[in-house]
Amino acid sequence: MNNIKYTLLFSFLFLVFSCSKSDSQGPTGVSELPETPITPEEPVISITDEELLDVTQETTFKYFWDYAHPSSGAAKERYHPSNPDNDANTVTISGTGFGLMAILVGIERNYVSREEALNRLTKIVTFLDTADRFHGAWPHWVDGNTGKVKPFSALDDGGDLVETAFLVQGLICVKEYFKDGSEAEKALANKAEELWKGVEWNWYTQGEDALFWHWSPANGFAINLALKGYNETLITYVLAAASPDYSISKSVYDGGWASNGTFISSNSAYGFPLLLNHAGAEQFGGPLFFSHYSFLGLNPNGLADAYVNYGELSINHSKINYNYAIANPKNYKDYGEDCWGLTASYSRNTDASLGYAAHAPNNDLGVISPTAAISSIVYTPEESLQALHYFYGKKEELLGTAGFYDAFSPQYNWVADAYLAIDQGPQIIMIENYRTGLLWQLFMQNDEVQVGLTKLGFTYGN
Repeated sequence: MNNIKYTLLFSFLFLVFSCSKSDSQGPTGVSELPETPITPEEPVISITDEELLDVTQETTFKYFWDYAHPSSGAAKERYHPSNPDNDANTVTISGTGFGLMAILVGIERNYVSREEALNRLTKIVTFLDTADRFHGAWPHWVDGNTGKVKPFSALDDGGDLVETAFLVQGLICVKEYFKDGSEAEKALANKAEELWKGVEWNWYTQGEDALFWHWSPANGFAINLALKGYNETLITYVLAAASPDYSISKSVYDGGWASNGTFISSNSAYGFPLLLNHAGAEQFGGPLFFSHYSFLGLNPNGLADAYVNYGELSINHSKINYNYAIANPKNYKDYGEDCWGLTASYSRNTDASLGYAAHAPNNDLGVISPTAAISSIVYTPEESLQALHYFYGKKEELLGTAGFYDAFSPQYNWVADAYLAIDQGPQIIMIENYRTGLLWQLFMQNDEVQVGLTKLGFTYGN
């Protein structure tokens, strides 16, 4: 492979820590975005925790409702309020999965009616039914008008199994939510189930004891990227085991995800054991999305396999990230108990243009991503609420039309006034899981999911 760093490729984010690839460019078109300075002094704004959670969920919901792709209803990869036509037809498959779950929250929170949501969700699954698929897996990106694949990179022009897994997580929640409803709702539930059960998970093993991320008709398995933990891809193995027609064996899980136990870590930071190797970030753990994306539906509380308790792992991961900000070894401005959270997001290039980076303690560029602390609320409720109050205290700079902006830097007096679907989705979903457990309940009650977890040797709560 060429000597390039995958700091751009969203689906390759954990490779920032394990590969030697580099790309100084951010996501398509990002260099056109102007920077927004942070006002140095902000007034103290009084708002209760519950009011703040309401504001955050309702504004973030707009990303998936008001700013969804108009033809397909699916989630756009990105939205720039100052340049709304930027890459406007690029639909993200993972972000669409997050959007399905966000719309269910919207029903429960009365942001939209059940009928409005049914119509929108039906539009989305109809689009997904006709979009390009490769042995059942959707690509990373598709054109929102045509459903045709949009290559994510030179070799990534086919099925993306991880993006597909994040979408399926949402499809299963939709199925469970509507399965006992009206005839139209049952039809939606049945179509969501049909779509996810058509994914040929076992095709993506290449006959080996591992799942592989990509395949395309033109390039086959040329990228040859096996899914090995610990990173964001656990859900892919759970769903592959859950599939009634294209299931994997437990040996694929053990040899792939778990590397036959060699991913267990004895490292600790700030008194918290890492428990598992974090894809090349072994001192303080990787970016926080590792502990978000797979657990939007998959409930980590009480979830354990032969190697680790994933609830403990995710709590420790979040607390290490929080304590790193307090320690603040690089002496960045404002880092501390109420300003923390490092994960993959837009970032500030050295010329202050918009870039992209997988921020983590071992890749700390002085950029805070609100989704990191907010989406960790299920693991660190007190610490996440502290951060949320800080973000809201700077709402004139940080809170836009679709929730909190993707990233900012007090050190450089900079705000990326833009949004990414994969960062907005976990916020509304994890807040709802913190408040009611809605998405966890829906996903974990699914019969096939339970079969898959049992097959892989998991114990789990209800």
